[in-house]
Amino acid sequence: MKDKKKVIIAEDHQLFREGMKAMLAGHDGLEVVAEAHDGLEAVRCVKKNKTDLLILDLSMPRLSGISVMKDIRTQFPDLKILALTIHESDQYVLEAFKAGANGYCIKDASRQELLVAIESVLSGKTYISPGIADQVMEGYLNGRRTLKEKSDWDTITQREREVLKLLAEGYMNKEIADFLTISVKTVEKHRANIMNKLDLHNAAALTAYAIEKGLVTPKM
Repeated sequence: MKDKKKVIIAEDHQLFREGMKAMLAGHDGLEVVAEAHDGLEAVRCVKKNKTDLLILDLSMPRLSGISVMKDIRTQFPDLKILALTIHESDQYVLEAFKAGANGYCIKDASRQELLVAIESVLSGKTYISPGIADQVMEGYLNGRRTLKEKSDWDTITQREREVLKLLAEGYMNKEIADFLTISVKTVEKHRANIMNKLDLHNAAALTAYAIEKGLVTPKM
């Protein structure tokens, strides 16, 4: 009997996460070994469990899916990562693959498509949901994508994006420092850099910008 592939599901919406877990439980070749409801927990789960596949929502609290991939990819080069998201823009697709994703699947995909995505990624193939700017993906894989003029957003470093996300989620500087294992002074420096680069000068403006860029979802 073939060993089951071990899977971690990182998804902040409980109902969606439980539904996916139930679906995978009916698959003979897969076993869900851990679940994570935010980005920091996803990193901990990967480091704690021997895993073949991480199914990762890109819009996670505390640490985004992109940041999760960048954090774990060097340490776990053989881990397969399937990005599962609502975002269909080429910006997200390209950032996900640059960060280390092996596949990119849209959340409104059918059960069958998700299983195809999982099986493709586990077999070593690159997967992307049909209809998501195929020409963009081809250009990226073939190294033919032309560089665009840098926007203000492009000047924000990955660490600054992590700080911006946490600020927009309402965390204080001390909490952010603890989450990211940096000093409060460094958090303050990142915050000042973000404000200067984006020409935004208060918490409300930063939060609105983070929502616009998809780093956080607006509270209902």
